[in-house]
Amino acid sequence: MQTTVWFQKISKPSGMILVWFISFIIASCTGTKDQTPLLKISENQRFLVTENGDPFFWLGDTGWLLFTKLTREEAERYLENRRLKGFNVIQVMVLHGLNAVNVYGDTALVDNKVDHPLVTPGNSFDDPLQYDFWDHIDYVVNLAASKGIYMALVPVWGSNVRAGNVTRDEAERYAEWIAGRYGQKSNVIWLNGGDVKGSDSTVIWNIIGKTIRKNTGNQLITFHPFGRTQSSAWFHNEEWLDFNMFQSGHRRYDQDTTGLAYGEDNWRYAKADYALIPVKPVMDGEPSYEGIPQGLHDTSQPYWTDSDVRRYGYWSVFAGCFGFTYGHSAVMQFYRPSDDPAYGAKEYWDTAIDAPGSTQMKFLKELIKSKPFFERIPSQDLLNGEQGEKYDYIAITRGSDYLLAYTWNGSDIALDLEKLDWLVFRASWYDPRNGETTEIGIFEKNGPGIFDPPGEKTNGNDWVLILEKS
Repeated sequence: MQTTVWFQKISKPSGMILVWFISFIIASCTGTKDQTPLLKISENQRFLVTENGDPFFWLGDTGWLLFTKLTREEAERYLENRRLKGFNVIQVMVLHGLNAVNVYGDTALVDNKVDHPLVTPGNSFDDPLQYDFWDHIDYVVNLAASKGIYMALVPVWGSNVRAGNVTRDEAERYAEWIAGRYGQKSNVIWLNGGDVKGSDSTVIWNIIGKTIRKNTGNQLITFHPFGRTQSSAWFHNEEWLDFNMFQSGHRRYDQDTTGLAYGEDNWRYAKADYALIPVKPVMDGEPSYEGIPQGLHDTSQPYWTDSDVRRYGYWSVFAGCFGFTYGHSAVMQFYRPSDDPAYGAKEYWDTAIDAPGSTQMKFLKELIKSKPFFERIPSQDLLNGEQGEKYDYIAITRGSDYLLAYTWNGSDIALDLEKLDWLVFRASWYDPRNGETTEIGIFEKNGPGIFDPPGEKTNGNDWVLILEKS
């Protein structure tokens, strides 16, 4: 049972009455078995595991406006689509704005006060005076759990805090309340922040992080930062931060003129965080979205495609990330015919959920999980010769008996095989577009050190070289 504060919702806005009292509620459920064991950090501090010790590869989707834009039926369609495609985490805003209203017309807050959630007694969907904004979130979170999907919740989007609309006291009260409501959900992960620099309102982000930690215990918490920044810059040593997240962002190399970070080289964020002490897991929580303009705002620019998404995924994971989050412009905003499109969205969400990139992400997850999970490390030292720059970059990861090397444009992969303690090995090509493996052959240690991928060298002709001790 959970302690919460209730507000009674009267039919007319002018008749809104605030009724503060302590009550006990039992979280609503869908009646289906929970398929989401609690997640925790692995023993070597590099990966996520379930409470049973099973490896967990985070394959996320940015469904930011899910709670406000989709009906129950639409949420079922979206979550089932993602489940079938191998996604196991949805990143979603709880409060995009303090004036948040969902698809059923239910308001989240009283007078836009973050510490005044508008909650009604009961949760019957058949009674409009019972089913409120928070009941709808309950329903979707429970629905996701029944499908084995984790919900990474952003309590309040960063722009609201940056604008000065959330005080320290309000942040603490709200964090305590929302942690009380969802703190026992095994499929809830917390994303503090929300597209904001940690240097902006640092005190409030620490209040939210610490309060959620105090009131939830074992749920994982991270910080979703501003584009081309990483949570470690501000919060790496905070006890409430379980793993680091970076947002590599939506700009091309030539568009990244601010000097903030690394342009499209998202592997550099992973490399930097991987080297930090204390050791904490790291991942790219927002790379360039499929179907969004390069640079984000200018719709006359080319749009990012599925091949770009694959590059961000393989580069970051091979650099040491424990998972990867995909995104599509139309899906993250759940763009529909009645909307004004943001960021030049060109298709509606219900067709964009089947965009090519969304179907290809599972092949990265399947490849990583097909090998011994906890021994995997980045291994750029196995490259023979100079490393390529920008799109010529070769990403390498390995375990004791296998090696994976990724090229995005079909560049030759030259390896120093003398560093592998193998007498005989099997070589194959793995196609990131369809997950198919083609064997090259079995070789002795003094075999070929240069591997030429299928096809001509061109951007998007990406391949994974698999070497396995034989």
